[in-house]
Amino acid sequence: MKAIQIFDPALCCPTGICGTEVDQVLITAAADLDWAKQQGANVQRFNLAQQPLAFAENAVVKGFLERSGQDALPLVLVDGEMALAGRYPSRAELSRWAGISVLPIAAAAAKSDSCCSGGNCG
Repeated sequence: MKAIQIFDPALCCPTGICGTEVDQVLITAAADLDWAKQQGANVQRFNLAQQPLAFAENAVVKGFLERSGQDALPLVLVDGEMALAGRYPSRAELSRWAGISVLPIAAAAAKSDSCCSGGNCG
């Protein structure tokens, strides 16, 4: 399975979901990353404020920061290569990179609510 690494800008806590005014983008990203981990994806997340060495010791990340600066974060690496910058990945992107199949919400609900789910019709 591919390794997915998220390099966050400086956040107040590991996920940025703290304080009184939480950014919805961070809430969605945290939920999608947790979902991917629960599906078995190899996801790591690094916060510039709390783990600056992870940024300094990674040549790809260090070069990106030298060229683009901190304002261009988050940065996403897949197997050590830059895959996305400036925004968090969608659930679809995470599933594609990790090789996880994702059912659309409507299809998942229909599958579980169907009288024929599991092949038990009749």
